[in-house]
Amino acid sequence: MEITVRHAPSFAVVRCGLGAGEVIRAESGAMVATSDGIAIEAKMQGGLMKSLKRSMLGGESLFVTSYTAPATGGWVDCAANLPGDAVVETVRPDRPLILSRGAWICSEAGVQLDTKFGGMKTFAGGEGAFLIHATGEGEVVLGCYGALDVLELAAGEKVVVDSGHMVAVEDTVQMSLRRVSTTMTSLKSGEGFVFEFTGPGRVMCQTRNPSALVAWLTSALPFSRT
Repeated sequence: MEITVRHAPSFAVVRCGLGAGEVIRAESGAMVATSDGIAIEAKMQGGLMKSLKRSMLGGESLFVTSYTAPATGGWVDCAANLPGDAVVETVRPDRPLILSRGAWICSEAGVQLDTKFGGMKTFAGGEGAFLIHATGEGEVVLGCYGALDVLELAAGEKVVVDSGHMVAVEDTVQMSLRRVSTTMTSLKSGEGFVFEFTGPGRVMCQTRNPSALVAWLTSALPFSRT
């Protein structure tokens, strides 16, 4: 399989080139276009309970769509809901990835997605309470709102990232969620919960916050004033 990213970094579209019989799995609604002959099937990946957990807790769709190429091969174009960049990452048994809500666009059939509780330290933050773990082996495509920043952390090096700006982290990175400071400081600064990451490993961040967009639209739309 060959995956290429076009129209980055503002309106990224990912083209997944498939050989005969190859399969790509994508978030429901992520498909933009396909070549002729691609077989499409939507189902609850991993069974009912795993799909419900991924949907209700992890922020992903209940159904995952599988695209299978015919004998002549083909391609599938996918994109995220919000404008921004996309990145292709490799998942291996010794190199899983931890994804934020809504970051997953599509992946090869050998990649499994599961929702896991981030621990009591992350529970209060909501956005980081349940995270998607990508395991197995294959390519996974992540989308972000805005541009993508990748922070390379050395062993013991720490960085603080607003919870709404996290996209993904390598499994080697330790993480916890906490308030910026006191409630009054949070109100004055506009910041709430932040992730504290400790290396070694990479931390991927998006330059825009989807939750901030929702909050702005809610305040600006006419029905919010009635």
